[in-house]
Amino acid sequence: MYDLATRRHAVDLLTAGLTLSQVSRVTGVSRSALREWTARLEPSPRMTAECPVPSGRLDPAVPRDTYSYLLGLYLGDGCLSEERRGVHALRIACANAWPGLIDECEQAVTAVMPHRRVHRVRAPGCVSVVSRSKHWPCLFPQHGPGPKHRRPVALADWQLPIVDRHPWPLIRGLVHSDGCRLVNRVGRYSYSRYLFTNRSADIVGLYTRALDAVRVEWRSARRADGTVDVSVARRESVALMDARVGPKS
Repeated sequence: MYDLATRRHAVDLLTAGLTLSQVSRVTGVSRSALREWTARLEPSPRMTAECPVPSGRLDPAVPRDTYSYLLGLYLGDGCLSEERRGVHALRIACANAWPGLIDECEQAVTAVMPHRRVHRVRAPGCVSVVSRSKHWPCLFPQHGPGPKHRRPVALADWQLPIVDRHPWPLIRGLVHSDGCRLVNRVGRYSYSRYLFTNRSADIVGLYTRALDAVRVEWRSARRADGTVDVSVARRESVALMDARVGPKS
């Protein structure tokens, strides 16, 4: 990234009458960049944004409750992929059946990383909310090679106080990604429950730890393939979940 002095020098040359090609040859700056500088001399905020986790602490400007929610979405249906020059793309897959969830996911990504553009990439049956930055791995140190259930997933020291203080947004993000609210029917009777499903024992542990923190009762069952289902079915606990999580929209 070019400093302000370099930008001013290039614009001064253009003002003096040199062409874009001439200034490009003299300075080594591309003509497209020179055009941008004639419209805006200062670097845009999104290009100068610093790491949101300086010195191992989340920047105070990042809303903690929103981050906790986005962390839940990332742990469930999110991934980071490395692109050119150290930039990483955050992708969170959201089913087309839940347009309200897509909107809320985009709002959360924007709130946590306000200096970067957010895109929606459509695919059969889903929309991926995508944002690119060099700093997404700083925000999600759980990033690593391969599926999450095949490697350890543990919170960093600076993340623990956030989820301890904001367990409900984390629960909500996890349910919105890998969970659902459903109605079970047994003969003439029916009852509501929340079901969370994941193959990572560590992510399941984060979910049940948060449930314990807010005094929501749960039960779990492991399938033959290692997938774990966590069910919340007690009436009082379902009422708590309805008040703080609710069904997807």
